[in-house]
Amino acid sequence: MPLYEYNCLDCDSQFELLIRASETPACPHCEGEQLVKQLSVAAAHTAAGGGLPVCRPPLPMGCGLPQCGMGGGGACGME
Repeated sequence: MPLYEYNCLDCDSQFELLIRASETPACPHCEGEQLVKQLSVAAAHTAAGGGLPVCRPPLPMGCGLPQCGMGGGGACGME
């Protein structure tokens, strides 16, 4: 079942719900059905609890990290 984030237009609360395709979501606070689905940030699994690669600020010769796509010159590709 997918987890969705909603904003209720009736009581202005924000919440997450697990929704099946056949279900109509309702606000858990006021039971209103005037909901706006919010954009969710995707979660990513990392091995051994390590963090996701994050680029450092650009250096004059590039950061050199493979995930930035800049092996030698220019600015970081993830700006």
